[in-house]
Amino acid sequence: MSERYNIKESEARWRKVWQDKKSFEVSEDPSKQKYYVLAMLPYPSGRIHVGHVRNYTLSDVVARYRKAQGYNVLNPMGWDALGLPAENAAMERKTHPAKWTYGNIAEMKAQLLSMGLAIDWSREVATCDPEYYMHEQKMFLDFYKKGIAYRKESMVNWDPVDNTVLANEQVVDGKGWRTGAPVERRKLNQWFLKITDYGDELLECLQKLDRWPDKVRLMQENWIGKSRGLQFKWDIVGTDKQIEAFTTRPDTLYGASFMGLAPDHPLAQELAGDKEGFAEFLKKCQSVGTSEEALAQAEKLGFDTGYKAKHPLLDREVPIYVANFILMDYGTGAIFGVPAHDQRDYDFAKKYGLPITQVVQPLEGEMPEDGPYVDDGTAVNSEFLDGLRKDEAIEAMIAKCEEIGNGFGTAQFRLRDWGVSRQRYWGCPVPMVYCDDCGVVPVPEDQLPVKLPEDVTFDKPGNPLDHHPTWKHTTCPECGGKAERETDTFDTFFESSWYQFRYCDAKNETKGFDADKVNYWAPVDQYIGGVEHAVLHLLYARFFTKALRDCGYLNFDEPFTGLFTQGMVTHATFKGPDGKYLFPTEVEIKDGKWVTIDGGKPVAMGRVEKMSKSKRNVIDPQDIIDTYGADAARLFILSDSPPERDLEWTESGIEGAWRYINKMYTTVSELAASLPAAGTPVSGNLSNEAQKLRTETHKAIKGVAEDIENFHMNKAVARIRSLSNAIEKFAKCHPERSEGSQDPKRDSSPSAQNDSEGAALREAIETLIKLFNPMIPHLAEELWSVLGHKTILADESWPEADESLMATESVTIGVQVNGKLRASITLPADADKKLFEEAALAQDNVQKAIEGKSVRKVIVVPGRIVNVVVG
Repeated sequence: MSERYNIKESEARWRKVWQDKKSFEVSEDPSKQKYYVLAMLPYPSGRIHVGHVRNYTLSDVVARYRKAQGYNVLNPMGWDALGLPAENAAMERKTHPAKWTYGNIAEMKAQLLSMGLAIDWSREVATCDPEYYMHEQKMFLDFYKKGIAYRKESMVNWDPVDNTVLANEQVVDGKGWRTGAPVERRKLNQWFLKITDYGDELLECLQKLDRWPDKVRLMQENWIGKSRGLQFKWDIVGTDKQIEAFTTRPDTLYGASFMGLAPDHPLAQELAGDKEGFAEFLKKCQSVGTSEEALAQAEKLGFDTGYKAKHPLLDREVPIYVANFILMDYGTGAIFGVPAHDQRDYDFAKKYGLPITQVVQPLEGEMPEDGPYVDDGTAVNSEFLDGLRKDEAIEAMIAKCEEIGNGFGTAQFRLRDWGVSRQRYWGCPVPMVYCDDCGVVPVPEDQLPVKLPEDVTFDKPGNPLDHHPTWKHTTCPECGGKAERETDTFDTFFESSWYQFRYCDAKNETKGFDADKVNYWAPVDQYIGGVEHAVLHLLYARFFTKALRDCGYLNFDEPFTGLFTQGMVTHATFKGPDGKYLFPTEVEIKDGKWVTIDGGKPVAMGRVEKMSKSKRNVIDPQDIIDTYGADAARLFILSDSPPERDLEWTESGIEGAWRYINKMYTTVSELAASLPAAGTPVSGNLSNEAQKLRTETHKAIKGVAEDIENFHMNKAVARIRSLSNAIEKFAKCHPERSEGSQDPKRDSSPSAQNDSEGAALREAIETLIKLFNPMIPHLAEELWSVLGHKTILADESWPEADESLMATESVTIGVQVNGKLRASITLPADADKKLFEEAALAQDNVQKAIEGKSVRKVIVVPGRIVNVVVG
C-alpha cells in the first residue's frame, strides 16, 4: 500500500518548484504564437471569496492548457485598488487608505498563491501605485489634446452627506448607497470623455466579437442605444423662439398634447424663472437622481410655464411644461408628450388633465381601457399617415418634415459621455490646474505623476483634497503665477479600462507600455469575469482602446477578442430562532434536522441564493483550501456545474472532490511500481482489453481538448473521470491478461505481453495526469514524479490523439425528464452508463427542465433512452 497523500506538504512543495523555476514568467517571443488569458482583476477587500476561486480557476485551466499546447501564454494578475470603499474603510478604522489597501493586497495575494495559479507574478500591478496611475494621467492629457477629454457643467447625483458625486448605480431608491441620504441633482463642472463620438464604431465592432456571449453584446447594444428619429422645431407662441425636439416616434406626432422641457434646459429658466413656485419645483426635481431608472420610477411632476407651442402640422397649440422625468443629456432635452402611447406621458397627462389622443391602432384587439398602448400597430387619426405600419409611418413623417423645412432625420444615442470626475481622495488625481490668468492648464508631462498627498485627514465631510492646507496650491505651468490643482480624482473605471495593456509591459517607467510589446501580446485572447461587468467596465475598456489607438498608443480596435462570463456561486441560507442569518459553519444536521452547533437550537433552512455577507451564506475559501487542499477546491468548482451557470456550494461536493483526489493518488501510486519504464513504446501486441483502453485514452485526449476550448469544463472533468474508471477496471484484470493470449498473430510470451499491456496502462495513466494537469496541477505534478519522471509537468506538452485509435461506433439516444423528451445525446456505443448520465444532465434543455427541482434518479437504458426523474 502507498502512503497516504499529504495534500498540504505536496501542494506547498510544487508551488515552490514552480516559483523557483519561474515556470509561468514569460517574455515576447516572435517565434511562438502568443496566447493572452486574463481574469478580471480583483478589488483588494482583504479576503478572497468563492467567486474569486471560480474565476481564477477557470482562467488557470485555459492558461495551463494553452501552455501545454505550445503557446507563449501570458496570464497576469493585479489589483483594482482605488475607490471610495477604501476611503470609507479608512474612515471607519481611523487609518490611511493606502495602509488598508496594501495590507489587503498582501493578504489576498497569499491566498491566491495557495491556489497554485499559473500566473506571471512579475507583472503584478496595483492601480493605486503612482507608478501605475502616472501613465493614465499622461493618457488623459493626450485625450485632452485630441479633444476626447473636456470639461463642462452638468447635472449630477450629489450625496449631501458624503459631499461627492455618485454614479447612477450608487443611487438606491433615490438615496446614497452608503449614507442613505436623499440624493440631490446639482450642476457641477465635471471632466468628461467623449465616448459618444465612438458610438457608431462601438456598435459596429460588436458584430466582430463573435467569441463574446450574445447576451453581453445585446446588453451593450441596448446601452449604446442608437435610434433613428426626427429632430424638428416647435414655435413658441407669442415669441420669436423655438423649441428643438428629438423623437424616435415621429409617427405619433398627431397625438401630441404637451411639450416638456428638462429642468436644466436653457429655455426652462427663461420661460418660467420669474414665476411663483418655480424655485420650489426645481428643488423637488433635484431630490431625484439623474438615472433613467430613477426618473422613470419617480412621481411625475410638471410646472406649467404659461406658454404654448404651435404644432408643426396642425393648427393647434399645446402647453409647455417643465417636467422632472426629462433628461437634458438625451436628445435635445425637450419632448412632445403623446399620452396614448407612452407610459410616462400617460401618467403625466392623467395628473395634469391633458388630452389623450389615440394615433396608433393595435394590430389585433382593442386599445387598453386604462393605460397607454405602446406596441406596434398602424397609424390612425394622423391624416396622411393613416393605415401605415410603424416603420413606414416614421419614414413618412421624417420625409414630410424635411419637405416643409421643419426638421430632419437623424440618429441619437442613449449613451452619454463618460463623466470621470469624483470628489474623493483615494483616486487618481486629474492632472490639470486652474489659473486666474491662463484658465485651465494641463500639468506638464515632466511633472507627472501628480501624487496624492499622504498627510490627509477625514475629519470633515467631503473631499480631503479640498481640505488639505497645501497640496492644492501650486504655480501655473504657463505663467508661473498662483494656481490651484484640480481636486477631483478619476472614476475608478478609468484604471480598469487600460490595465490589460499595462500587463504587457508592467515595469516600463517612461510610458504605460511599449507599442511593440502591447501589439505582440494584445488584444486579450480570452477574458473571464462576471456578467455584472457586461456593460460599464467592458464598454469603457472598448472605448479606451479606440481612444488609445487614435492617440498612437496601439494598432488594434478591441481589447478582448474572446469573453466568457461565469455564473455566480450560491449557498443555502440559514436563520436561527431569533430570525437572524447564520453562517454555514454555525449549523449542522442532527437527526435529520438543522440545528445550531452551539446549543442545538432549531435552524430554518432558507433558499439557495448568491453568496453574500449580509445573508451570511458565505464560505471562506481559505478554510476550504486549508482543510481539503487547493486541488479539491478547484476540482469541485469545475466539475459540479457548467461554468456559465450558477454553482451551488455544498459540503458533500467538496468532500467528494477531496475523496477522488486521494483515491487517484492511491491508485496511481500502487500501480507505478508494476509499470514498465517511462518511454516504453506501446507495441501492437495488445489484448482486446488493452486496445480498448488505448481507444478510451485517445478519445479522452481529443474530447477534453474540445471541452476546454468550449468552456465545457464540467464535461471535461466527467470525461477524465471516465478514463480513470477505465484505468481502474483494466488494472484489476491486468494480472490475468499477463498469462498470454491465444491470438496466433501476436507474440504471446508473458514478457512481451507484460511489456505491451503495461505500456498501454502507463500511456493511459500518463495521459490521465496530463489531462487533469490544468485542473488539479499539484496532484498531477506529484503523480508525474511518482511515475519516475525527472521533468515537471508544467513544462510538458499536451498529449496528441491518434485518430486511428478512435474509430468506434456511436449511438444517438433521447433524454427524457419525467418521461418528456427534452434533448438527444451522441456518445460512443460502448461508453459506460456514468458518461451517458453526465452527458444527459449537462444538456441545456435538461438543465432548464430540472431547475429548482431535485433529481431523484437517472435511468440509463443503453442504446435506447436516458430518463431523468425529478420531484
